Amino acid sequence: MAKVAFLGLGVMGYPMAGHLKNKGGHDITVYNRTAAKAEKWVAQYGGRSAPTPKAAAEGQDFVMCCVGNDNDLREVTLAPNGAFHGTKKDAVFVDHTTASAEIARELYAQAKQRGFGFVDAPVSGGQAGAENGVLTVMCGGDAEPYARAEKVIGSYARMCKLLGPAGAGQLTKMVNQICIAGLVQGLAEGIHFAKKAGLDVDAVIETISKGAAQSWQMENRYKTMAAGKFDFGFAVDWMRKDLAICLGEARKNGATLPVSALVDQFYGEVQRMGGRRWDTSSLIARLER
Repeated sequence: MAKVAFLGLGVMGYPMAGHLKNKGGHDITVYNRTAAKAEKWVAQYGGRSAPTPKAAAEGQDFVMCCVGNDNDLREVTLAPNGAFHGTKKDAVFVDHTTASAEIARELYAQAKQRGFGFVDAPVSGGQAGAENGVLTVMCGGDAEPYARAEKVIGSYARMCKLLGPAGAGQLTKMVNQICIAGLVQGLAEGIHFAKKAGLDVDAVIETISKGAAQSWQMENRYKTMAAGKFDFGFAVDWMRKDLAICLGEARKNGATLPVSALVDQFYGEVQRMGGRRWDTSSLIARLER
């Protein structure tokens, strides 16, 4: 059992912190910008809440964080009441936010100066993965603090791997989102084409999902896509945030991402259709207007 703080109780952080308490058996302190959410979590799981990130981090062995973006991350770590001002020496700060590689390296350097470890550890698997404790966690940082954090992360992960130095976790998450963008667009076009061709979509997918076209997106999203239902996962607004990070990094490292750039524009169309909170499979909606 370890003393663990969890900062950020959104759709991902709330169940992740719950797994730390119930499955991991850890002593948990939570912080959320909206205090009522933290109190709700404590009422459901036990543990305690703290009024600031700094107060939550004080005395903890591990501090886990899952917030919205780079700006949120700076606020929760480096602001006057930020967690970095309360994290003790030799603790490990694990950041599950999907953010830029640049801020991961910045926070790693700050943590190093202050005498504690920092692991950038964005996740994949969506809300369902968080609720079921089967997330994939992509990590960057030093081997020793990662090794200590890995068992704690295991409370809500089925796959966790150190992929390189600080920033490598965020870069790997970018690869993940690049791959998903193309897959979802291809699946959307395939289902759209099957409908226009007068085919039985269920029969088509049952057949081709046993071959080279098979994917997680096909297995888990084709039925809802074909039905025009888009309330089953990661929101379009968040995917556009992630793709902006990918495209920004590509401009720095010279990578060419024509499909990702195009799909990002398609998601922009979905937003203008009113689909900002639809899940990412809603790319099919712009084909069927």
